[in-house]
Amino acid sequence: MPTYTAPTRDTRFIVNEMLDLASYGNLPGFENATPDMIDTVINEAGKFCAEVLAPLNQIGDEHGCTRHEDGSVTTPPGFKEAYDAYVESGWGTIAKPEEFGGQGLPHVLGFVIEEYTGTANQAFAMYPGLTNGATAAIEAAGSQEQKEMYLPKMISGEWSGTMNLTEPHCGTDLGMIRTKAEPNDDGSYSITGTKIFISAGEHDLTSNIIHLVLAKTPGAPDSSKGISLFIVPKYILDENGEPGERNGVSCGSIEKKMGIHGNATCVLNYDGAKGWMVGEENKGLAAMFIMMNAARLGVGLQGLAQAEVSYQNAVTYALDRRQGRALTGPKDTDAKADPIFVHPDVRRMLMDAKVFNEAMRALCLWGALQVDLTHKAQTQEEREEADMLIGLMTPVIKGYGTDKGYDIANNMQQVYGGHGYVREWGMEQFVRDSRIAMIYEGTNGVQAMDLCGRKLPAKGGKAIQKYFAVIDEEIASVKDDETLAPIAAVLEKALGEQKAATMWFMQNAMQNPNHLGAGAHHYMHIMGIVTLGYMWLKMAKVAKEALAGDPSDKAFYEAKLTSAAYYAERWLPDAGALRRKLEAGSENMMKLTEDAFATAA
Repeated sequence: MPTYTAPTRDTRFIVNEMLDLASYGNLPGFENATPDMIDTVINEAGKFCAEVLAPLNQIGDEHGCTRHEDGSVTTPPGFKEAYDAYVESGWGTIAKPEEFGGQGLPHVLGFVIEEYTGTANQAFAMYPGLTNGATAAIEAAGSQEQKEMYLPKMISGEWSGTMNLTEPHCGTDLGMIRTKAEPNDDGSYSITGTKIFISAGEHDLTSNIIHLVLAKTPGAPDSSKGISLFIVPKYILDENGEPGERNGVSCGSIEKKMGIHGNATCVLNYDGAKGWMVGEENKGLAAMFIMMNAARLGVGLQGLAQAEVSYQNAVTYALDRRQGRALTGPKDTDAKADPIFVHPDVRRMLMDAKVFNEAMRALCLWGALQVDLTHKAQTQEEREEADMLIGLMTPVIKGYGTDKGYDIANNMQQVYGGHGYVREWGMEQFVRDSRIAMIYEGTNGVQAMDLCGRKLPAKGGKAIQKYFAVIDEEIASVKDDETLAPIAAVLEKALGEQKAATMWFMQNAMQNPNHLGAGAHHYMHIMGIVTLGYMWLKMAKVAKEALAGDPSDKAFYEAKLTSAAYYAERWLPDAGALRRKLEAGSENMMKLTEDAFATAA
């Protein structure tokens, strides 16, 4: 059976040393985030997830969710008890506003908890995860009455939330939705239609489920400009604000899917269900994007999560499994074979996982800090810069993070050889669970186009120029450092490849938009590679400073320096190859006719 240990030491290094969260103590919400508080949250969250959630991961996969004849859904054994413990411990309230019952701590700590819950049990983590997105949308776009009515119990975990976008004929192109919202005399709307792929759409964990639903009002434009957003509770609230009459929304079926079996992915049927508009009419897509952007960062964490848990188990297996001898001679002469850990190809896969996981964790938490600074930095300029950076990085965190997270999970399964293909070891579940992260909340192709088609040219390219300046400044800061300069030099070259790719788009995409579409995925990966390199340079810089003080855990910091050097020599050069692919353009990719793809008899 697979195991999980929360990487609390690495998290503390990133939060306390690399990000230096304590230095932001003058900002709202940060004043209570003292080093002792931070360490307590990290350690206790790690303990809870490892001891309570991780043991349920395989159980959830094997049992799945059960839909009953009345449309109700039962989650896997143990999930309800674990959710009650999660709520009682207050884990979902950490980064939520104090006004509505949250603890008001930085989003950075909220992301720590999201990583740990998702790594321990991704299917379970999706229940509170969807609620996070729903509360963000209501908080940003809802009326004060709606906030007071729904947020306290959603934040506490007594109620959960969902997001309802997709329909059978309509996925990415939301302008095609057919769900209708007819106005009622009392100011509410009657919602009718079918939504599919609704994660946590029906379950037995909470006393109410607050659905956020996209629909079109009568006479609305037949495009994305005609979409409105509605709150549609499973149970309509009575005069005391408690769940009362059952609403006209029901679970028609649960999708039979590749992974995340412990989460109820539902077909939801709306049959004149009562709903209330959130924000302005025909402005629902903007409100829903608040949810989607929050969810996309959360999905990026899922890429890290499956890479981390599969890596931990692969390391354990590689140290135990004995096959063959080391190429340089036997390492354990008392045994008939050495652990497979000694073989360079196994070590290659493990090192690739290690350097991805640690840099991706740094990137996600750095991104969470930008979310905090967007709202709480002292000056308007600082808030705008943070908003630009996290807006630019969101598709990279989601797209590149889940592409590589899936690759890592696959490689960790490979470490096991044939045993990785057998269910009892748990590795095949990690691979199956990780696959969805590349698809939902906008496929990774959509993320790449969002990055290249929207984020790069936004505001005259101001965000990407700021991004380049931030990394250039970090590189310049270590140019005279004998240890760090070689790492910085390789990063500088990779950054140069990204700058050249950006310029190529500017010169060629306007005359042929297919050039942008053909190169967007490559560009997203170039940016992912460069950004993780930036994270490694920052971590190496902190590690070197720590080693100058002769710390007690010297080996931890030395491993950081070695890992940074490995990333520089093994990952950063890929930016050049990807740039050359990007600059090949779209001619041959788009040249063949449809008939050329048909298989001849």
